[in-house]
Amino acid sequence: MPLSHAAAPEASACSASSARLGEPLAGTAPVASRWLAIEQPGPWGARALTESHFPHELGRALSLKADAAGVRIALIRRLGHHAEHDPGAPRQVFLADTRPGRTALWSWTVNDPATLLDLDFDVPGKPEHEAGPLLLVCTNAKRDACCAISGRALAGWLTEDAGTDSDAVWESDHLGGHRFAPTAVVLPTGYVYGRLDGPAAREILRDAAAGQVGGPLCRGRSTWSRAGQAADLAVRAEVQEHEADAVTVLGERRLDPVPGAPAQADERTERRYEVRLATAGGDRFRAVLAESEAAEPRPESCGKAFGTPLELRLLSLEKDVSAR
Repeated sequence: MPLSHAAAPEASACSASSARLGEPLAGTAPVASRWLAIEQPGPWGARALTESHFPHELGRALSLKADAAGVRIALIRRLGHHAEHDPGAPRQVFLADTRPGRTALWSWTVNDPATLLDLDFDVPGKPEHEAGPLLLVCTNAKRDACCAISGRALAGWLTEDAGTDSDAVWESDHLGGHRFAPTAVVLPTGYVYGRLDGPAAREILRDAAAGQVGGPLCRGRSTWSRAGQAADLAVRAEVQEHEADAVTVLGERRLDPVPGAPAQADERTERRYEVRLATAGGDRFRAVLAESEAAEPRPESCGKAFGTPLELRLLSLEKDVSAR
Protein backbone atom coordinates (compact mmCIF):
# COMPACT_ATOMS: atom_id res chain seq x y z
CA MET A 1 0.00 0.00 0.00
CA PRO A 2 1.45 3.41 -0.90
CA LEU A 3 2.59 5.44 2.07
CA SER A 4 0.23 8.30 1.19
CA HIS A 5 -2.72 5.92 1.58
CA ALA A 6 -1.46 4.26 4.75
CA ALA A 7 -0.56 7.35 6.73
CA ALA A 8 -2.61 10.31 5.57
CA PRO A 9 -2.78 12.87 8.42
CA GLU A 10 -6.11 14.13 9.73
CA ALA A 11 -7.26 17.45 8.30
CA SER A 12 -6.61 19.14 11.65
CA ALA A 13 -3.06 17.79 11.96
CA CYS A 14 -0.20 20.28 11.87
CA SER A 15 1.31 18.73 8.73
CA ALA A 16 -2.02 18.85 6.88
CA SER A 17 -2.48 22.51 7.81
CA SER A 18 1.02 23.41 6.66
CA ALA A 19 0.56 21.64 3.33
CA ARG A 20 -2.87 23.19 2.80
CA LEU A 21 -1.44 26.67 3.35
CA GLY A 22 1.45 26.02 0.99
CA GLU A 23 4.04 26.84 3.63
CA PRO A 24 7.46 26.96 1.92
CA LEU A 25 9.97 24.28 2.85
CA ALA A 26 13.15 26.16 1.92
CA GLY A 27 15.06 27.50 4.90
CA THR A 28 13.35 25.40 7.58
CA ALA A 29 16.08 22.83 8.37
CA PRO A 30 17.72 22.74 11.81
CA VAL A 31 21.12 24.43 11.92
CA ALA A 32 24.12 22.20 12.69
CA SER A 33 27.38 21.66 10.84
CA ARG A 34 27.94 18.27 12.50
CA TRP A 35 25.67 15.52 13.76
CA LEU A 36 26.22 12.80 16.34
CA ALA A 37 23.67 9.97 16.03
CA ILE A 38 23.55 7.47 18.90
CA GLU A 39 21.58 4.24 18.89
CA GLN A 40 19.09 4.06 21.76
CA PRO A 41 16.29 1.47 21.52
CA GLY A 42 13.23 1.71 23.68
CA PRO A 43 10.71 4.53 24.20
CA TRP A 44 11.68 8.20 23.95
CA GLY A 45 10.26 11.20 25.72
CA ALA A 46 9.84 14.63 24.16
CA ARG A 47 13.50 15.38 24.94
CA ALA A 48 14.85 11.98 24.07
CA LEU A 49 18.45 12.46 25.18
CA THR A 50 17.37 12.99 28.79
CA GLU A 51 13.94 11.29 28.65
CA SER A 52 14.68 7.74 27.54
CA HIS A 53 16.69 4.72 28.72
CA PHE A 54 19.83 6.62 27.80
CA PRO A 55 21.66 7.54 31.05
CA HIS A 56 20.14 10.88 32.05
CA GLU A 57 23.21 12.55 33.55
CA LEU A 58 25.30 11.42 30.61
CA GLY A 59 22.69 12.83 28.27
CA ARG A 60 22.91 16.23 29.94
CA ALA A 61 26.71 16.22 29.85
CA LEU A 62 26.80 15.17 26.18
CA SER A 63 24.26 17.85 25.33
CA LEU A 64 26.43 20.56 26.88
CA LYS A 65 29.53 19.28 25.06
CA ALA A 66 27.72 19.11 21.73
CA ASP A 67 26.08 22.53 22.09
CA ALA A 68 29.45 24.14 22.76
CA ALA A 69 30.85 22.58 19.57
CA GLY A 70 27.86 23.27 17.34
CA VAL A 71 27.01 19.57 17.07
CA ARG A 72 23.45 18.28 16.99
CA ILE A 73 22.76 14.98 18.76
CA ALA A 74 20.09 12.63 17.45
CA LEU A 75 19.04 9.45 19.22
CA ILE A 76 18.27 6.75 16.66
CA ARG A 77 16.83 3.25 16.69
CA ARG A 78 16.10 0.54 14.18
CA LEU A 79 12.56 0.24 12.98
CA GLY A 80 10.34 -1.39 15.57
CA HIS A 81 13.12 -1.93 18.14
CA HIS A 82 11.29 -0.27 21.02
CA ALA A 83 11.80 -2.91 23.68
CA GLU A 84 13.92 -2.51 26.80
CA HIS A 85 17.61 -2.10 25.93
CA ASP A 86 20.47 -3.89 27.64
CA PRO A 87 22.60 -0.95 28.89
CA GLY A 88 25.81 -2.88 28.22
CA ALA A 89 24.92 -4.03 24.70
CA PRO A 90 26.86 -2.56 21.77
CA ARG A 91 25.21 0.44 20.22
CA GLN A 92 25.85 2.04 16.84
CA VAL A 93 27.23 5.57 16.67
CA PHE A 94 27.58 7.84 13.65
CA LEU A 95 29.41 11.15 13.40
CA ALA A 96 28.76 13.32 10.35
CA ASP A 97 30.55 16.45 9.20
CA THR A 98 28.25 18.25 6.76
CA ARG A 99 30.58 21.04 5.67
CA PRO A 100 31.50 21.15 1.95
CA GLY A 101 35.03 19.88 1.41
CA ARG A 102 34.91 18.06 4.74
CA THR A 103 31.72 16.07 4.25
CA ALA A 104 32.15 12.62 5.80
CA LEU A 105 30.30 10.05 7.87
CA TRP A 106 32.04 7.79 10.37
CA SER A 107 30.57 4.75 12.08
CA TRP A 108 31.58 2.70 15.11
CA THR A 109 30.09 0.85 18.07
CA VAL A 110 30.40 1.49 21.79
CA ASN A 111 29.48 -0.65 24.79
CA ASP A 112 29.76 2.25 27.20
CA PRO A 113 28.23 5.48 25.84
CA ALA A 114 30.15 7.45 28.48
CA THR A 115 33.21 7.11 26.21
CA LEU A 116 31.51 9.61 23.89
CA LEU A 117 32.41 12.35 26.36
CA ASP A 118 36.03 11.91 25.20
CA LEU A 119 35.16 12.22 21.51
CA ASP A 120 36.97 14.98 19.64
CA PHE A 121 34.38 16.33 17.20
CA ASP A 122 37.06 18.08 15.14
CA VAL A 123 39.47 15.15 14.79
CA PRO A 124 37.43 11.94 14.99
CA GLY A 125 40.36 9.56 15.02
CA LYS A 126 38.53 6.78 16.85
CA PRO A 127 35.79 5.87 14.37
CA GLU A 128 36.37 2.55 12.68
CA HIS A 129 35.28 3.31 9.14
CA GLU A 130 33.43 5.65 6.86
CA ALA A 131 29.79 4.79 6.28
CA GLY A 132 27.43 5.25 3.37
CA PRO A 133 24.53 7.72 3.39
CA LEU A 134 21.89 7.42 6.10
CA LEU A 135 18.29 8.55 6.16
CA LEU A 136 17.17 9.46 9.68
CA VAL A 137 13.36 9.71 9.81
CA CYS A 138 11.74 11.55 12.71
CA THR A 139 9.31 9.25 14.55
CA ASN A 140 9.22 10.83 18.02
CA ALA A 141 5.61 10.40 19.15
CA LYS A 142 6.13 12.43 22.32
CA ARG A 143 7.06 15.49 20.28
CA ASP A 144 4.36 15.27 17.64
CA ALA A 145 1.66 12.90 16.42
CA CYS A 146 2.39 13.61 12.72
CA CYS A 147 5.98 12.43 13.12
CA ALA A 148 4.84 9.29 14.92
CA ILE A 149 2.17 8.31 12.40
CA SER A 150 3.63 9.33 9.06
CA GLY A 151 7.29 9.02 10.06
CA ARG A 152 6.94 5.42 11.22
CA ALA A 153 4.90 4.55 8.15
CA LEU A 154 7.62 6.01 5.93
CA ALA A 155 10.44 4.14 7.66
CA GLY A 156 8.42 0.93 7.56
CA TRP A 157 7.61 1.26 3.87
CA LEU A 158 11.24 1.88 2.99
CA THR A 159 12.65 -1.09 4.88
CA GLU A 160 9.81 -3.59 4.54
CA ASP A 161 8.00 -2.88 1.26
CA ALA A 162 10.64 -1.09 -0.83
CA GLY A 163 13.52 -3.34 0.17
CA THR A 164 15.80 -0.47 1.16
CA ASP A 165 18.93 -1.49 3.06
CA SER A 166 17.85 -1.53 6.71
CA ASP A 167 21.27 -0.23 7.75
CA ALA A 168 20.60 2.98 5.79
CA VAL A 169 17.23 3.89 7.37
CA TRP A 170 16.83 4.70 11.05
CA GLU A 171 14.12 6.12 13.24
CA SER A 172 15.24 9.40 14.81
CA ASP A 173 14.11 11.62 17.61
CA HIS A 174 13.15 15.27 17.05
CA LEU A 175 14.51 16.84 13.84
CA GLY A 176 12.47 20.04 14.02
CA GLY A 177 9.57 21.05 11.79
CA HIS A 178 6.80 18.64 12.86
CA ARG A 179 4.44 20.37 10.46
CA PHE A 180 6.52 19.15 7.51
CA ALA A 181 6.18 15.47 8.50
CA PRO A 182 7.29 13.02 7.36
CA THR A 183 10.65 14.73 7.69
CA ALA A 184 14.14 13.26 7.49
CA VAL A 185 17.81 14.23 7.35
CA VAL A 186 20.38 12.66 5.04
CA LEU A 187 23.83 12.20 6.50
CA PRO A 188 26.60 13.07 5.87
CA THR A 189 25.44 16.04 3.74
CA GLY A 190 22.96 17.35 6.32
CA TYR A 191 20.26 18.03 3.72
CA VAL A 192 16.83 17.85 5.36
CA TYR A 193 13.59 16.95 3.57
CA GLY A 194 9.90 17.26 4.36
CA ARG A 195 6.45 16.12 3.19
CA LEU A 196 8.02 12.87 2.08
CA ASP A 197 6.30 9.83 0.69
CA GLY A 198 7.87 6.43 0.17
CA PRO A 199 8.96 6.71 -3.46
CA ALA A 200 10.35 10.21 -2.93
CA ALA A 201 12.35 9.12 0.12
CA ARG A 202 13.69 6.08 -1.71
CA GLU A 203 14.82 8.28 -4.60
CA ILE A 204 16.44 10.79 -2.21
CA LEU A 205 18.45 8.00 -0.59
CA ARG A 206 19.49 6.66 -3.99
CA ASP A 207 20.55 10.14 -5.08
CA ALA A 208 22.51 10.56 -1.85
CA ALA A 209 24.49 7.41 -2.62
CA ALA A 210 25.44 9.07 -5.93
CA GLY A 211 26.36 12.37 -4.22
CA GLN A 212 23.20 14.18 -5.37
CA VAL A 213 20.95 16.44 -3.28
CA GLY A 214 18.11 18.94 -3.50
CA GLY A 215 14.71 18.88 -5.16
CA PRO A 216 11.27 20.32 -4.36
CA LEU A 217 10.97 18.51 -1.00
CA CYS A 218 14.30 19.82 0.33
CA ARG A 219 14.19 22.06 3.40
CA GLY A 220 17.87 23.00 3.26
CA ARG A 221 21.36 22.00 4.33
CA SER A 222 21.79 22.13 8.09
CA THR A 223 25.32 23.48 7.58
CA TRP A 224 23.94 26.92 6.75
CA SER A 225 21.72 29.44 8.53
CA ARG A 226 18.06 29.49 7.51
CA ALA A 227 18.70 32.28 5.01
CA GLY A 228 21.74 30.41 3.70
CA GLN A 229 19.68 27.25 3.29
CA ALA A 230 17.06 29.02 1.19
CA ALA A 231 19.71 30.79 -0.91
CA ASP A 232 21.57 27.52 -1.52
CA LEU A 233 18.40 25.87 -2.82
CA ALA A 234 17.62 28.92 -4.99
CA VAL A 235 21.03 28.75 -6.67
CA ARG A 236 20.71 25.01 -7.20
CA ALA A 237 17.31 25.49 -8.85
CA GLU A 238 18.66 28.32 -11.03
CA VAL A 239 21.66 26.43 -12.42
CA GLN A 240 20.26 22.89 -12.00
CA GLU A 241 23.13 21.84 -9.76
CA HIS A 242 22.60 18.68 -7.71
CA GLU A 243 26.13 17.67 -6.67
CA ALA A 244 26.24 17.80 -2.88
CA ASP A 245 29.26 20.04 -2.32
CA ALA A 246 28.94 22.14 -5.48
CA VAL A 247 27.36 25.19 -3.75
CA THR A 248 28.95 27.00 -0.83
CA VAL A 249 27.66 29.90 1.24
CA LEU A 250 30.45 32.47 1.41
CA GLY A 251 28.76 34.86 3.81
CA GLU A 252 25.60 36.69 4.69
CA ARG A 253 24.44 39.88 6.31
CA ARG A 254 21.21 41.42 7.44
CA LEU A 255 20.21 44.37 5.31
CA ASP A 256 19.07 47.67 6.76
CA PRO A 257 15.46 48.69 6.05
CA VAL A 258 15.01 50.49 2.75
CA PRO A 259 14.85 54.26 3.46
CA GLY A 260 11.37 55.64 2.87
CA ALA A 261 9.85 52.20 2.30
CA PRO A 262 6.13 52.16 3.26
CA ALA A 263 5.08 50.10 6.24
CA GLN A 264 3.48 46.80 5.39
CA ALA A 265 -0.28 46.83 5.40
CA ASP A 266 -0.55 43.82 7.69
CA GLU A 267 2.12 45.24 10.03
CA ARG A 268 4.16 42.05 9.94
CA THR A 269 7.83 42.66 10.66
CA GLU A 270 10.04 41.84 7.70
CA ARG A 271 13.78 41.28 7.79
CA ARG A 272 15.94 41.11 4.70
CA TYR A 273 19.17 39.19 4.24
CA GLU A 274 21.87 39.20 1.60
CA VAL A 275 23.60 35.87 1.02
CA ARG A 276 26.64 35.42 -1.22
CA LEU A 277 27.35 32.01 -2.68
CA ALA A 278 29.80 30.27 -4.99
CA THR A 279 29.52 27.18 -7.18
CA ALA A 280 32.20 24.62 -7.84
CA GLY A 281 32.44 25.96 -11.39
CA GLY A 282 33.55 29.36 -10.12
CA ASP A 283 30.29 31.28 -10.53
CA ARG A 284 29.23 33.63 -7.74
CA PHE A 285 25.73 34.68 -6.81
CA ARG A 286 24.03 37.25 -4.60
CA ALA A 287 20.65 36.35 -3.15
CA VAL A 288 18.33 38.69 -1.26
CA LEU A 289 15.67 37.09 0.92
CA ALA A 290 12.84 38.42 3.05
CA GLU A 291 11.85 36.79 6.33
CA SER A 292 8.48 37.52 7.90
CA GLU A 293 5.77 35.87 9.96
CA ALA A 294 3.26 33.72 8.11
CA ALA A 295 0.10 35.61 7.20
CA GLU A 296 -2.28 32.93 8.46
CA PRO A 297 -1.94 31.22 11.86
CA ARG A 298 -1.53 27.47 11.89
CA PRO A 299 -0.62 24.78 14.47
CA GLU A 300 3.16 24.49 14.53
CA SER A 301 2.78 21.15 16.32
CA CYS A 302 -0.21 18.89 16.87
CA GLY A 303 -2.23 19.85 19.92
CA LYS A 304 -0.36 23.11 20.45
CA ALA A 305 -1.59 26.70 20.16
CA PHE A 306 -1.68 28.26 16.71
CA GLY A 307 1.31 30.37 15.70
CA THR A 308 2.73 32.30 12.78
CA PRO A 309 6.13 30.72 11.96
CA LEU A 310 8.76 32.66 10.07
CA GLU A 311 8.82 32.17 6.31
CA LEU A 312 11.58 33.04 3.84
CA ARG A 313 10.91 34.41 0.37
CA LEU A 314 13.49 34.89 -2.37
CA LEU A 315 13.38 38.49 -3.59
CA SER A 316 16.24 38.39 -6.07
CA LEU A 317 19.06 36.18 -7.27
CA GLU A 318 21.84 37.73 -9.31
CA LYS A 319 25.01 36.38 -10.82
CA ASP A 320 28.09 38.34 -9.82
CA VAL A 321 29.92 38.61 -13.13
CA SER A 322 32.67 40.77 -11.64
CA ALA A 323 33.82 37.94 -9.34
CA ARG A 324 35.16 35.68 -12.08
